[in-house]
Amino acid sequence: MVTEHDVQHIAELADVGINTEELGTFTHQFNAILDYFDTLDTVKGDGAARSDLFNVLREDVVEPSLSQDDVLKNAPWKEDGFIKAPRVM
Repeated sequence: MVTEHDVQHIAELADVGINTEELGTFTHQFNAILDYFDTLDTVKGDGAARSDLFNVLREDVVEPSLSQDDVLKNAPWKEDGFIKAPRVM
């Protein structure tokens, strides 16, 4: 069972602000979720994976694309044959 202290600790680890008024609600919701997992643990399965599944996606089709020179014509910044983008930190 999850306590209010546990919820407060989890919220601090996740950097989520929880008001004192919300603490009871979140504790109740946490325990409800864990109870649901207990219910799921009681479900009996046959243990075998389904073998009638297959790939429902389309097959890959190779199509012509732009050449490297054509792509680089439109790039505002280029470096060593690649498109250069601003550094992101």
